[in-house]
Amino acid sequence: MHIKTEFFEDYILGDSRESLGRTITETDFVLHAGQTGDFFPHHMDAEWCKTQPFKQRIAHGTLIFSVAIGQTASQINPEAFSKGYDRLRFIKPVFIGDTIHTKIAISEKSEDKKAGYGKIVEHVEVYNQNNEIVMVCDHILLAKKK
Repeated sequence: MHIKTEFFEDYILGDSRESLGRTITETDFVLHAGQTGDFFPHHMDAEWCKTQPFKQRIAHGTLIFSVAIGQTASQINPEAFSKGYDRLRFIKPVFIGDTIHTKIAISEKSEDKKAGYGKIVEHVEVYNQNNEIVMVCDHILLAKKK
């Protein structure tokens, strides 16, 4: 990870980057369930899942969100901070053994109410190994102006 100073003016609409992949494991499921308390059978009970439409355990949506956003954390920018996420959607299930990667593009740039800052929106798309989109969201950043 490196420090890259980007002020509001340095962000360019349409700029994008892409992460490397990460394979989701059974260990990820178990650790995430323990951290969140979400032990629903959809994630933890392989036999019960055989009776359900997907026929196998599906990843917690919050697990995929956490891994995907972690994949975007490739640089430290001391001139911007996260204000949150909007329009989070889980498009397709992720299973044990799937490999996900994340694409990020600057989709919006506008003035912010907070003096001296501008609002940046990064559109986040998460894909599986088959290049099928599995999750989307918008990351809102506040970036200091020069």
